[in-house]
Amino acid sequence: MAKAYTANAFSTDQVPMSTARLYTMSQPGHSFWGAAAGNPINPDCLVKPEDHGKQTGKVCGGTIAFGGGVPLYKGKTRVGGLGASGDTPCADHELAKRMREKAGLNPPSGPFADDIQYSKIDKPSIFTHPLCLHTYRNGKKLDEEPPASGY
Repeated sequence: MAKAYTANAFSTDQVPMSTARLYTMSQPGHSFWGAAAGNPINPDCLVKPEDHGKQTGKVCGGTIAFGGGVPLYKGKTRVGGLGASGDTPCADHELAKRMREKAGLNPPSGPFADDIQYSKIDKPSIFTHPLCLHTYRNGKKLDEEPPASGY
């Protein structure tokens, strides 16, 4: 829910902003520093499946600044957000991106307009996201995060 909210809240009709793209900008020293810490989820929105709809009209909030949330578009209009969670942020982003594609709710600028970018793989960018275990993009394995060390 928070990933969907974040992608919707930070996007406009002209500029889609996935939660993966917010990662670097929310780190210390960047323009959105603290963005992920200032907006907790409204507990009134955490309802059982049979109570779906009781959160209608409430601002649910929750801000997440790592992969898994994408904005949704109908034509040239932003209509909401979609969040996937349960694996690594890299895998969550890929899953959310695929669901958006299958639903026909891509941004007007195309399905890759707010795609995740990796410093080790892609050109330098303020939108860089760290690699995850088993990092894939569009069905192709890219790389792995480095193994933990120093402890």
